[in-house]
Amino acid sequence: MMDRRLTLANERIADIALQGQIEAPAYGDVIAAEVALPVADLLAEPDGARARQLLLGEGFEVLELHEGYAFGRASKDGYCGYLTEASVSAPTGVSHWVAAPGTHLYSEPKVQAPKTRWLSFGSRVRVLGQTGAFAQTPHGYIPIGHLQMLGSWYDEPVEVMGLFLGVPYLWGGNSFVGIDCSGLVQAAMMACGKPCPGDSDLQQSLGAELAPEEALQRGDLVFWKRHVGMMIDANSMIHANGHFMATVIEPVAEAIARISEARGGDVLAKRRL
Repeated sequence: MMDRRLTLANERIADIALQGQIEAPAYGDVIAAEVALPVADLLAEPDGARARQLLLGEGFEVLELHEGYAFGRASKDGYCGYLTEASVSAPTGVSHWVAAPGTHLYSEPKVQAPKTRWLSFGSRVRVLGQTGAFAQTPHGYIPIGHLQMLGSWYDEPVEVMGLFLGVPYLWGGNSFVGIDCSGLVQAAMMACGKPCPGDSDLQQSLGAELAPEEALQRGDLVFWKRHVGMMIDANSMIHANGHFMATVIEPVAEAIARISEARGGDVLAKRRL
């Protein structure tokens, strides 16, 4: 059975690449688009629950426009779902990404100018030029020091995750306004130029499995059912979680005991990236 999250098909249409694999009333090609809002909820169904989030400038391949929604998949990880039509636009040809925890878009290239939007870490923009300390983009002006060219990445995921300490927990969240456990891992991996699925069960394909008795080290991933954290050293991990409702550093032994006591189950896997 195909995973709905990664299968570009609904009750009306399926990706033409799936023809012969699944039955559908119609098949079609995707059209390249990108996210036009600072943060957009990717929904499991129209008017349904948030499955994940996408950020400004991230690619979205649209299969269908129907009753105010765009059905498609995120270019970064193949996650399928629905965005509102207002959330998508034609590609702008992004060239840079926001490498600071957050930044503002300004109406003019000066610090006293009105801000028009706030952008999260990981957002993508096209830089058209530079005026002083500001980069001009199709959306407004951004401090150039907050941007890096695509391909200029952080060195290690743990460093990136540390930027998110204290960020509020949000189920399905992928931004600096709110993030969940798998969103945090994905943000950290992608900021290092490494591909990463969106949900924790899918992330169990990353790296190599560790034996239960093998000592943990910095950068290892620890998985529970519907949860994941990353080790910052042999004893502590960083994770976004609903217990603290924030991204925190916690001794891994305490997390294992607390999650087990709360009936979250035992550790399912340990992976070394």
